[in-house]
Amino acid sequence: MSPQLLTIIAVLVAVAGVALGYYIRLVVSLGKRGSVEVEIKDMLLKAKEEAKRMSLDAENKAVDVMQQTRAEAKEREEKLKKAEERVIKKEDQIDEREQSVVSEIESIKQKIVEIKEIRDKTEALQATKQKELEKIAKLDESEARAILLQNLELQCEEDLLVRLHKLEQFGQDKIEQRAKSILATAIHRLGNSVPSDLMTTSVTIPNDEIKGKIIGKEGRNIKAFERMTGVEIIVDDTPGVITISSFDPIRRQIARISLELLIADGRIQPAKIEETVEKAKLLINKTIKEKGDAAVYECGIFNLDPRIVLILGRLCFRTSYGQNVLQHSIEVAHIAGMIAEELGADVQVAKAGGLLHDLGKAVDHEVQGTHVEIGRRILQKFGASEAIVKAMQAHHEEYPYETVESVIVQVADAISGSRPGARVDSLENYLKRLGDLEAIANSFTGIEKCYAIAAGREVRVFVAPLSVTDMQAHDLARNIAVKIEQELKYPGEIKITVIRESRVIEFAR
Repeated sequence: MSPQLLTIIAVLVAVAGVALGYYIRLVVSLGKRGSVEVEIKDMLLKAKEEAKRMSLDAENKAVDVMQQTRAEAKEREEKLKKAEERVIKKEDQIDEREQSVVSEIESIKQKIVEIKEIRDKTEALQATKQKELEKIAKLDESEARAILLQNLELQCEEDLLVRLHKLEQFGQDKIEQRAKSILATAIHRLGNSVPSDLMTTSVTIPNDEIKGKIIGKEGRNIKAFERMTGVEIIVDDTPGVITISSFDPIRRQIARISLELLIADGRIQPAKIEETVEKAKLLINKTIKEKGDAAVYECGIFNLDPRIVLILGRLCFRTSYGQNVLQHSIEVAHIAGMIAEELGADVQVAKAGGLLHDLGKAVDHEVQGTHVEIGRRILQKFGASEAIVKAMQAHHEEYPYETVESVIVQVADAISGSRPGARVDSLENYLKRLGDLEAIANSFTGIEKCYAIAAGREVRVFVAPLSVTDMQAHDLARNIAVKIEQELKYPGEIKITVIRESRVIEFAR
């Protein structure tokens, strides 16, 4: 066979293969198309069936909802109907009650009219009867009463006078006996001792060698101690004792505590003395608080402001005519409580008024006014009750007696102060003279502090070195002496010592 023929045969075979492949592909594609259409038809049928089912479900649910809504609407309608019936029933009841009230009001008005008529008839009958009686007796009512009373007075005048005199005398005797009994009982139940306060305090020392340390080289330590505390230290030949002298009890206590601390420490020198004195002042403040709390607790008085109690504690270092003011106040509180209990008055108010009646004396040297007025202002400022203020303010008759407790407090104060040995007038005058000495010195400018020592024979004045020069210190001493000569009367002479001390402090770091 020729190559051309073979080529033609090959071409024909290729064409036939291509045609056959195309035909087979067409047949396959037609078969697949038919199957897809079938699937689509099945899906459409299923979708229609699902839609029909969902529609039926929705219709069923809608029917259920409508039925439920109708039932609820019917139930609400029934409730509204019942409520309306109740309202109508209540309205009917209200109408019935209103009618009954109106009828009752009408009946009451009718009864009032009838009562008025009966009263008018009764008054008319009484007036007619009175006129007939007056016509028979030929006297009116006032004349008849006057004659009757006059006859009774004439018949019983002597008996009435005797009886009234007996009642008056008996009542007066009973009142006096009762008052004496109450006062005697109160005094007998409270038998406190009344020792007078002294001007010196003794400090026990372990051995006499301590005296040399206290005095120091050239008296340096004792001078520094006296300058810091404002007291006079007496170191004599009495074994085992050092005496502190000052008219101010607070200064004596500060000096006593400071001296005891220095002796216990053993290091006695000016710097240590200054540190110890400051520490002693803090301890004294603590003691003041404890004394105030103890006084309130002893008297059974509570609910007082802590600041009032703190001021009250300062009275433990204050004396009045030689009598400790805090002890005097506690005694007055107890006596006032006993008297109030006997008379049926308010015991707590009477006790509080007695305990606080001299409260102003704690600060009367710092604030102007009488101690009564100062005490009133303190109590009112810190919220004390008005009953307590009224009870304490009249014990010196500066204010009127407004309550029975105020009279009780004054009586208790008089009992406590007038007991034998309770007070010493000469001691009070002595303390006043020393206080006046310090007050005169403090009246000048540039004064830091001043102390009256040596029983008032010397006044030590410490001036501010930046405010007063050395030359001015000489003039200041002379001016103080002149003012003392002009304003005070005293035996002998008084020494004025003005001290000007400069102190510079720096720290090396």
